[in-house]
Amino acid sequence: MAKATLEITGMTCAGCQSTVERALTQTMGVSEARVNLLQHQAVIDYDAARTSPAALIDQVKSTGYGAALPVAGSTAAEAQEALEVRREREYQELKQRAIVTSAIAAMAMTVGMATMHDTRWHWVWMAAAAYVVGWPGRRFYTRAWSAVRHGGTNMDVLVALGTGAAFLYSVVQTFRGGHDLYFEAAITIIALILVGRTLEARATRQTSQALRQLANLQPPMATVVRMFVEQQVPAAQVRLGEIVVVKPGERVPVDGLVLSGSSAIDESMLTGEPMPVDKNAGDAVSAGTINSLGALRLKATRVGADTTLEHVLRLLREAQTSRAPLEQLADRVSAVFVPAVVLIALATFAGWLSMGETLATALTRAISVLIISCPCAMGLAVPAAVMVATGRGAALGILIRGGDALERLARVGRIAFDKTGTLTLGRPVVKSVSPDDNEILRWAAAVERYSEHPLAKGVLEEAKKRGLPLGTAEEFKAVPGEGVSGLVDGHLVLVGSHRQARVQVSVDGRMLGTIDFTDEVRPEAAAAVAALKALGLVPSLLSGDRSSAVAEVAQSVGIADFAGGLLPADKLARIRAWQAAGEVVAMVGDGINDAPALAQADAGIAMGTGTDIAREAGHVTLLSGHLERVERAIRLGRTAVRVMKQNLFWAMVYNAIAIPAAALGLMNPIAASAAMALSSFSVVLNSLRLRRAA
Repeated sequence: MAKATLEITGMTCAGCQSTVERALTQTMGVSEARVNLLQHQAVIDYDAARTSPAALIDQVKSTGYGAALPVAGSTAAEAQEALEVRREREYQELKQRAIVTSAIAAMAMTVGMATMHDTRWHWVWMAAAAYVVGWPGRRFYTRAWSAVRHGGTNMDVLVALGTGAAFLYSVVQTFRGGHDLYFEAAITIIALILVGRTLEARATRQTSQALRQLANLQPPMATVVRMFVEQQVPAAQVRLGEIVVVKPGERVPVDGLVLSGSSAIDESMLTGEPMPVDKNAGDAVSAGTINSLGALRLKATRVGADTTLEHVLRLLREAQTSRAPLEQLADRVSAVFVPAVVLIALATFAGWLSMGETLATALTRAISVLIISCPCAMGLAVPAAVMVATGRGAALGILIRGGDALERLARVGRIAFDKTGTLTLGRPVVKSVSPDDNEILRWAAAVERYSEHPLAKGVLEEAKKRGLPLGTAEEFKAVPGEGVSGLVDGHLVLVGSHRQARVQVSVDGRMLGTIDFTDEVRPEAAAAVAALKALGLVPSLLSGDRSSAVAEVAQSVGIADFAGGLLPADKLARIRAWQAAGEVVAMVGDGINDAPALAQADAGIAMGTGTDIAREAGHVTLLSGHLERVERAIRLGRTAVRVMKQNLFWAMVYNAIAIPAAALGLMNPIAASAAMALSSFSVVLNSLRLRRAA
């Protein structure tokens, strides 16, 4: 199996999206196709032995829409930039057509009213309407014909039928010398629809604001050291392992390790963390972050499409192309909507004629039904909310994998935490020295400075915190599982055993004391758990650590339900038991041993500081690893789903009220076209409220 992403052009409504998706799904070898109206993209899972990207492109083109593969070798940032350029071009084209057509419509509605009985002017307005139909409105008719020819329907079918009927009826009347003309109605309807599309396109550009901002984080150029000389090269051409120089105020062009220099790095756009993070030799930095203070020399560890920034961009683009379960409802309605509306319009036409009304009156009522029934608002209801919500999440340092993940977050009732690296910092710190003597720490630190063991780092940090001078050790030896030794000022210092959370320190065979360690609880953990309780969630703690340590952490953060000594299979069993009892469960973890539980949970939330396997298993990734993001993710999911439901509700209510009103003659075609345009625009505006959510 393989996956292909196609850039789709020409889609304007949910009907277009359904037509393209249906054509791709029916292609031999395709197992699944997901088409996103706002992203103008299709993601297809297919059997490479039975079909190919070229065949998929031909299939889309056969339905009347454009399709192409992204530029080979392009990064996610470049792909997003290309999408933005295409959106801007489409917006400017729509705006131009809308301005020209609106000007003609204004003249038709003013001058036309004054000359409605002058048959000489009828030919003028027929020419004007022919121009509007033939250029600004041409796309409605060509796409409608293409959809019908391939067995599909879309919004363009409704517009083409409505305005086409008004135009052709008026042409016949003009040649017959009649006065019952609808040229100005056809012109004004097309103008209003184009204005609505223009407003919609302008608002839609804002739904991808987070993607655009992330893509702009990648600096175009980088300073690298080649042949002992600093030189500027395109960031995409930096090679793995090269030395990169980042000066104060510059953006980091690659992921790397600091070789020399110290600075504070602003990671806010990537992780949502507002305060700059201190970086020194040995620390990792990510592409797209800003070097605030001193100059840094880095060794490039990930370049081009492999950087953290690219990974986030790629996942976010995939998330915004994914389909939320709520969207399936809109898809089912849209699939039968246009044919149903055409039947209602025909019934309206026949009904008014049977009641003795004129042909013109019956036609006007039928046209109103066709025009007002656009399913655009329904097609935009869910994807617009998903795009804005996932973008808002990215700005907060919360990577949410699409509409499905948002809906999962919204339904969560119980949330389970791993301990080490999740509720705790995942690194040992000195809890106590017994007896509390700085000399014990000084001797231990002199030897441990040469060790790579996590407990050694805890000793060194405590010694630095107490301001103790660090001695040097000779003849350093490390025995795995036992401890370390060395000569300090001629004295033999032994520090062991590393098999427990306690080490013993002896000098020249004389025991001086012990150092006990603990895994420090995250400073924000208690507040984060309290916030989740306030949302009505039940917190639990599942850990593989010893029960006493788990109980201590659970008590300190306010979790009453906890269990220690669990294997990965045990965590999995606990989650399945809760789910079997009808609970919707979220799991927060960071390690390889958490991956099965993260995948099983209804909503798996992976700490960005954890393993790649854990991040891949989760539905949500906290890029900064700060626990308060969990509560914000839950709130964002709930708000997003509420907005999706609002959008769907009002889109359906709009049609439920508007179609009967038009059929009963309570709304003329011009008012219908204005209402239709505003319905789509309002859905996008309502979704944009999510930019301030959580």
